[in-house]
Amino acid sequence: MALNSANQKLAKLYPGDPIGRQPVHTFIGGADMFTHDAAQRAGEQAIALINKFARTAKDFGEILALPDDAILVETVSARVITKIEREPIEDYRIDFEDGYGTRPDKEEDGHAEFAALEVAKGMKAGTLPPFIGIRIKPVSRELHARSLRTLDIFVTTLVKQAKRLPANFAVTATKVMAPEHVTAVAQKCAALERKLRLKTNAIALELMIETPQSIFAPDGRVALPALVRAGKGRVRGAHFGVYDYTALCGITAAWQHPRHLACDVAREVMRVSLAQTGVMLADGSSNLLPIPPHVEKAWKRHFDDVTHSLVNGYYQGWDLHPGHLPTRYAAVYAFYLSALPAATTRLKNFFTKAEKAGAAFDDAATGQALVNFFNLALSSGAITLEEAMATGLKETDLQGPSFRELLRRRE
Repeated sequence: MALNSANQKLAKLYPGDPIGRQPVHTFIGGADMFTHDAAQRAGEQAIALINKFARTAKDFGEILALPDDAILVETVSARVITKIEREPIEDYRIDFEDGYGTRPDKEEDGHAEFAALEVAKGMKAGTLPPFIGIRIKPVSRELHARSLRTLDIFVTTLVKQAKRLPANFAVTATKVMAPEHVTAVAQKCAALERKLRLKTNAIALELMIETPQSIFAPDGRVALPALVRAGKGRVRGAHFGVYDYTALCGITAAWQHPRHLACDVAREVMRVSLAQTGVMLADGSSNLLPIPPHVEKAWKRHFDDVTHSLVNGYYQGWDLHPGHLPTRYAAVYAFYLSALPAATTRLKNFFTKAEKAGAAFDDAATGQALVNFFNLALSSGAITLEEAMATGLKETDLQGPSFRELLRRRE
């Protein structure tokens, strides 16, 4: 009985990797600047920058120091442009925090209402990215009333106008330092769901992990599991905030960047403590903006920052400027395409070995990681369906089933 109870508890605590699509990035823009076609406008700016500073695939590859492989460079460049023209932004976060600043209450009220109406307009016009949400101010002693008021105005206005929430909607809670911070936002979301007759947990939460206290609690324990539990099933993601975190760790501004050792340590704590919980992880942003005359330097730094995240298992990150879109997708596509031949062969071999081993096969974790690789690569646009199916996977296999489920289907 004790063993059964322990196994049931573990299964509940660790349901596995997140199910469904994970965006490769979250693009953040000030609430005062948001319009229903903001994603398309950002895409147009990104294409204009490519046309000016990387007129050929070779130019783009040289700026980013891509491998000396003409086919890879051409493929990455072509797919980046196709992606930006088709779906420039995967996840948009309308910002009422740092990117927005402190405004008079009447002004923020107005922007919360206007942004909500623009989201409703985008829902009708079909111009919204696949994921969207808002980032609110901290629920600190000074700002909690303002933060929760903005959340209320935005969600209430949106639902009254559109009669529903957009797909994959989330609220990003900032500078969480204690479970009570998450509880306060979760309770407000629950109250809004009741008032507006939304389904329970219709409003997902994402937590900004940007303080030392959100990594380690005052008693020395890892803080993240308790923060997630405080969301009562709402927490969809945990997003690392590079610059607040490094500043609060006492690192001087000149050395605050995503590849600092302090950031690697924090991200690893996040990963280990939330592994197999179903919570999606996201990395922070590069703060060097690709604005003339710094475009090429900013592109190279951003490309390297994103690649560092990908190599270390963070498949989503934050972008601050339309000029980051080319290098976000270039880094993602180069990462997956470079690994594609070996991953294809390895997954084929795993299926063969697994089918021979049957129930005794015990390396499903590695097989699952490979399936996740192809799911992420395909949903991002890095690879085509035909390239994914070269593994022996069927199109229906790329819609979320686990590796073990795939094996059962083949029996």
